[in-house]
Parts: sequence; C-alpha cells; structure tokens
Amino acid sequence: MTATAVLTARALLLDMDGTLVNSDASVERVWRRWAERHGLDGDEVMKVVHGRQGYASMALLLPNRPMAQNLADNARMLAEETSDTEGVVEVPGARDFLASLDGLPHALVTSADVGLSTARMAAAGLALPEVRVTAESVGASKPDPEGFLKGAAELGVDPADCVVFEDSGAGIAAARAAGMRVVGIGPRAGSHAPDVVVRDLTRVRVERGTDGTIQLHVTGVVAGA
Repeated sequence: MTATAVLTARALLLDMDGTLVNSDASVERVWRRWAERHGLDGDEVMKVVHGRQGYASMALLLPNRPMAQNLADNARMLAEETSDTEGVVEVPGARDFLASLDGLPHALVTSADVGLSTARMAAAGLALPEVRVTAESVGASKPDPEGFLKGAAELGVDPADCVVFEDSGAGIAAARAAGMRVVGIGPRAGSHAPDVVVRDLTRVRVERGTDGTIQLHVTGVVAGA
C-alpha cells in the first residue's frame, strides 16, 4: 500500500552505492569474477556483498581464510572497482536531491574508500558532500554502526535526530544499530524493514524548517516496509 510520509531530522546520512549512485553493473562484474576465481556461486556472493566493505564480505564467504589475506585481496578489489566505472550512473533524482541539501547538515557514509567513492560519484556526475565517512575512517564495516555514529558526531547531531538513506541490508542494520531512522532506496531495501522505502530519490522533497530542522516529504512510499 503506497503512502506519503513526512520525516523530521536535524541531519541526513547518505549511503553511496545503490542510494546516490547506481553502480550495480560494476559491482556485478568485479564480484562475479572474484566468485569464479574462488569457485563460489556468483548469485550467492551477490546476496552478501552489497553494503559491506570487501574484506567483510570475504570473511563471510570464505570463513576459514586468514583476515590478512582478505585485507590484501580487498585492496586489489578496490583498485579493480575504482578503474571500472562503465555503466555507473546517478540514482534518479540524486543530483537534485544533493543540490537541495546545500547548507543543510548531511554527510556521505560509505563502505567505499576515498578513491572508489571519488571515482563513482564523478562517473555519475555528482558532487561529493563536504563531510564524508569512508572505509578509511572506520575500524568496522557495516552492519556495524560505527560509520553512521561517526557521521552524526562529525555533524554534531544526536543519532536519534539523524535520518539515513540506504539500500542494503547491511546498511539498514547499521543505521538501526545506531538508533537512526531509515529511508530505504530501491528494491533491495524493501525486505530489510526501513521506516519507509521508495523507488528512487525523485520521490523525496527536502524542506528547511524554520526551527533548523529538515523536513523530508517522501511520496509514493510503502510505509513500514
């Protein structure tokens, strides 16, 4: 059942892949090649990798492999992903959405590192938010809440006053663990219980409250998904 929702926040925390940028084609190419190299089923691998840092996905998929090997493999994967931006485009509405946040507290919170996030945002024609929490900024990958908590701290906003925009199960779990509300973006988000889920960012309108709050008007959503 579709509905219209209005959420009030003091800061917004934005995932990148699947939320601002559609990088699915690149992610599929790189991770399916990795799956083939390791004799794993590509479809099963793709169920795990979205939202997590590469080493964390590898630890789940190859639980008996030393973490040092995962970290080294992750560095190679990041380089491969950074150089593969073919088909990377903005999620519909992302450019206008980011423009509407000018002067409002918001941050990028991504499992990508600086190089990958810079490459993908540029490929999609999107400006990077001034405040960014990337893989280098945290000691634990989503679904650990560290990244979102760090984003809230950087902005000087209580976690309960933040709204997260996410597409993946790992990201939504991280936001929940941080005590934050979640707007789910796209089809992956719907099965992970965000507060609302919407097809893309064309369905989100940002309004500046007179009391310093951010009003999010989200239309065409499935409420309580």
